[in-house]
Amino acid sequence: MKIWIDADAAPMDVKQIVFRAAKRLDVETILVANRMMEVPASLSMVRSIQVREGADQADRYIAAEGQRGDLAITADLPLAGDLVEKGLFVIDPRGEEYSPETITSRLSMRNFMDDLRGAGMVVGRTAPYGETDKKAFAATFDRLLTRAIRLAERAKK
Repeated sequence: MKIWIDADAAPMDVKQIVFRAAKRLDVETILVANRMMEVPASLSMVRSIQVREGADQADRYIAAEGQRGDLAITADLPLAGDLVEKGLFVIDPRGEEYSPETITSRLSMRNFMDDLRGAGMVVGRTAPYGETDKKAFAATFDRLLTRAIRLAERAKK
């Protein structure tokens, strides 16, 4: 069982929460980005992988390497859809879990909003990442990490 972070845009608060859990539970954690991400030297179970420049290269890497039962953190809905289909536990940095029950509607809404933005009918930005988002992420991450670890332990038996 591994933790994958789509790290190009992941907030530092998210990385810190994941780093603490990885250290406490000794879980391999991989940050994937278009540039090398700084990883604390004291965390031997955490590493950074730099993919080549280009759109969606980190997404493709995570989709190819992630395995059923792994946990992934991404705000990218198409990537989340691919990972959910593959059997990974998936969460976004604001604490929303993507599951087989929710991913289709989330992708449909994303596509609808993209169409509206393309037509100039919707403008606006996502709210800044805040303390409420951090708390929601930590709670959902803890719950999904527990499920992923239990699944990995059952698979070993």
